[in-house]
Amino acid sequence: MSYEGDAFISYAHLDNKGLSEGQKGWVANFQRALETRVAQLVGREAQVWWDPELRGNEDFSDTLVDRLRSVASLVSILSPAYVHSRWGLRELAEFCKAAEQSGSLQISDKARLFKVLKTPVPLEQHPPELRPYLGYEFFKVDPETGRVRELSEMFGDGAQRDFWMKLDDLAHDIAGLLTLIHPDYAAPSAQSESGVAIFLAETTSDLRAERDAVKRGLQQHGYTVLPARTLPTAASEVSAMVREDLASCRMSIHLFGKTYGLVPEGAETSLPEMQNDLAAERAAAGSFSRLLWIPRGLSVGDDRQRMVLQDVRMDQRVHVGTDLLEGTLEDLQTTITSRLAAALEASRASATAPVVKPGATLLYLIYDQRDAQAATVWADLLFNDFEIVHPIVDGDEKDIREFHEESLRTCDGVLVLFGAANDAWLRRKLTDIQKSPGYGRTKAPPDVGICLIPPHTPTKASFKTHYATVIPQFEGCAPESLAPFVAALKAKVGGSSA
Repeated sequence: MSYEGDAFISYAHLDNKGLSEGQKGWVANFQRALETRVAQLVGREAQVWWDPELRGNEDFSDTLVDRLRSVASLVSILSPAYVHSRWGLRELAEFCKAAEQSGSLQISDKARLFKVLKTPVPLEQHPPELRPYLGYEFFKVDPETGRVRELSEMFGDGAQRDFWMKLDDLAHDIAGLLTLIHPDYAAPSAQSESGVAIFLAETTSDLRAERDAVKRGLQQHGYTVLPARTLPTAASEVSAMVREDLASCRMSIHLFGKTYGLVPEGAETSLPEMQNDLAAERAAAGSFSRLLWIPRGLSVGDDRQRMVLQDVRMDQRVHVGTDLLEGTLEDLQTTITSRLAAALEASRASATAPVVKPGATLLYLIYDQRDAQAATVWADLLFNDFEIVHPIVDGDEKDIREFHEESLRTCDGVLVLFGAANDAWLRRKLTDIQKSPGYGRTKAPPDVGICLIPPHTPTKASFKTHYATVIPQFEGCAPESLAPFVAALKAKVGGSSA
């Protein structure tokens, strides 16, 4: 899917009114800054649209609807005014409707919706479309008075600096989405370890700035940071979601401060304690480590939190691969860097080329990580005729890439399972196959098949190409539909070896 615009800002016009005569509105400043920063990250001009006109209750224009259909992402600026804005909520609904019709609200692992919290709004008042998403908080809460201060230059240099840091986080995430849609765009990360996920536990409000700093550092090095969704309020749902995230992670990081955390409904312990307990459970299964951090010199007035910190310090589950650190934020960031560097070296040392029987007909099965479980059905069926080579879907990007290129260099055929990924992913894979002579391939070009597997989308259903055999498999693995591709590959290999 191609898009004319990179982002559309949906907002309540009340939030763009200057507090004094002639003062530029908050949203206007936000739009200009975001467009500039995204452009700097992707290396070309960006198109961040917004509707600066004040409107009443007039009908939605066809022009605006067309814009919402042709933009890659939507940035909703959430505020008390926004949740009562018929216009803003209509923009949000139209964008989600158009996204579902054209494919999905998500491309690979990147969401196309971004939630900016200009001022606090209780989660239950968020529009339903935005509730699952983590927000970018453009405000600070005074720990002494509880008063909210928006991140704006009018509140001083500190607030302005925090505004730019938070906007940079948002711009990096939008740029990450755009590089999936446009592979020729510059990647926003200085280093790339994509494919490696880190669980950064949700913490209390007194350590929000420190958690943001750790998250920013991980993302700038290309790591995926989980959780990527708002945690639910019920304990059973929290446990299920955290376990799911931990299962795909290499490491978890837990920050414990002076405040006792929120207690999910039906739980007996706080959210930070629950996440730590679930991470310890995950670590006991192996191939996983925990890093626990308490700021140096922490003064705690809450008896419940004193007990939490005592339990963390006395935790008998602190085994090999689990560290407790009491120090500065810089100490924590240094430890994280060294731990991940050591894990990366171990991963590189264990990476291997495809292991197959000499002389076997090699079929390289390409699929997205989210389709790994579904792929086993096709792999089991095709194993009767071919030696199946599976992709590496988790680990260091360099190793994944080298394995991919080696598989394309040596295989006899390629079967792409086009399921949860988007068409930009498919285009990149087809381009890689076409470039296989550049990887040192000396055989004839491989036979290429594309299985269209669930979920069913209009874009996928209408997909056509002369480069490969397209095999619809929306109802599941259908051997009769695969038979012509299998027969052609067997005949080709058999004929060349005769």
